[in-house]
Amino acid sequence: MSLLVMGLTGYAWASLQGLVDGLNYANVIENGGGDQPADGARDILLVGLDSRTDAQGNPLSPELLAQLRAGEADGELNTDSLIFVHIPNDGSKAVAISLPRDSYVNIPGGYGKHKINSAYARAMLEARKDLQAKGVTDPKQLDVQANQAGAKELIATVEELTGSTIDNYAAINLLGFSDITKAIGGVDVCLNDDVDDEYSGAKFTKGQHTIAGVQALEFVRQRHGLPRGDLDRVVRQQVFMAGMARKVLSAGTLTDPSKLNALIDAIKKSVTLNQNWDIFGFAQQMKGLTGGQLEFRTVPVENVEYHTPNDGVAVQVDPDKVREFVQGLAGPQQGRQAPPSQQQAASHQDVTVDVRNASGRDGLAASVSKQLAGKGFGAGDTANASSRKTSVIWVPSGGEEAGKAVADALGVEATVQEDKSVSKGHVMVFLGSDFEPGNGSSSGSGAVQAPAASPGSSAPPATENDEKPITAEGVPCVN
Repeated sequence: MSLLVMGLTGYAWASLQGLVDGLNYANVIENGGGDQPADGARDILLVGLDSRTDAQGNPLSPELLAQLRAGEADGELNTDSLIFVHIPNDGSKAVAISLPRDSYVNIPGGYGKHKINSAYARAMLEARKDLQAKGVTDPKQLDVQANQAGAKELIATVEELTGSTIDNYAAINLLGFSDITKAIGGVDVCLNDDVDDEYSGAKFTKGQHTIAGVQALEFVRQRHGLPRGDLDRVVRQQVFMAGMARKVLSAGTLTDPSKLNALIDAIKKSVTLNQNWDIFGFAQQMKGLTGGQLEFRTVPVENVEYHTPNDGVAVQVDPDKVREFVQGLAGPQQGRQAPPSQQQAASHQDVTVDVRNASGRDGLAASVSKQLAGKGFGAGDTANASSRKTSVIWVPSGGEEAGKAVADALGVEATVQEDKSVSKGHVMVFLGSDFEPGNGSSSGSGAVQAPAASPGSSAPPATENDEKPITAEGVPCVN
């Protein structure tokens, strides 16, 4: 994430020459990881590895592993964090989408359905056996080549789940995460309650803290004792990375020579990138994108306590919903059909909706206008109008279908009628006192009204997607 922030902010990007010369690269993307994706946008997979080696394959000492509270090695290498980052080609907001490590998904290559964090380990162990059978005995060579196989399998798994093509890959190990947080002087975080977890070592009091090194690792790795387990850990990781971006932006880390050199040294020791990733070109492409334009989200989750046939309790996800969610934020891949909701939104782009608030509730017109814009309609002007009891939709001659589409989008049964005062290509909505805000629109008081549940049904538990996305602005308190 530090490497990403260096490119996103554009600070001191020329200093990257010293970094580029010593970076570790791996042949993990089949098409070679060209520096300019075909559509101009860039999709990056960020991976946190529970690794006992550095990026060059050198084993970490027992003393260092003890300092990092790495625990006993179990012969496997799972991925502690997975984040899909979409950076658009038009300078608009970048989005980082977390994939819970226990998501139960299909792993390509005949492995079947398992937790997504095991994709790397399964392919890595198989590759190691194959290499040993071929006579490869050098531990460092075995480690590097087996890890490349693991990374390729993980990339294929994420691509299948999200429906997107990964353009670039960056992985960081335990040591690197610890050293990078020290290099930037720590990160500000805030907790809702005291925590004391014997598994991760996390022991913090309620409120705000500045953490680095081992404490930072404990903060982002804890999941035992948290109300939502892995989902709360995902939120912890998101606020930490947002804090890292905020720290770099506010404290001028990348313009401080000593901090910059320490950061570069930490990245060299612990970060692996896909081969042929042109970091200079990437930094220039991202120059000027600020921390406020970086948003963190989480894929939709069906069940956080899904009992699998062989892998214990996992996080259940619906691949179709995940693909639609990711492509809704990142845009469909070239050659792929947009999800139905996006196709519907695209069909409304030529309809501009003007909204008149005749309900007497402050702010309702602006809220409804925003809701319609989110569904693909053009945002027209908003204003108050004389009070009326019933809502009505005015359209120009021949605009009845557009009026019905607006009514459907709002979930209302308002009368649609022609009026000569409405310009061609426009629809005018009058919100009467009978108007009840639907999903995504505000009642005018700032509260969002959820759609009514059907009789006898209970509302599903809230997931991360019901909450405001995390950005690099402010220090939100979390579980």
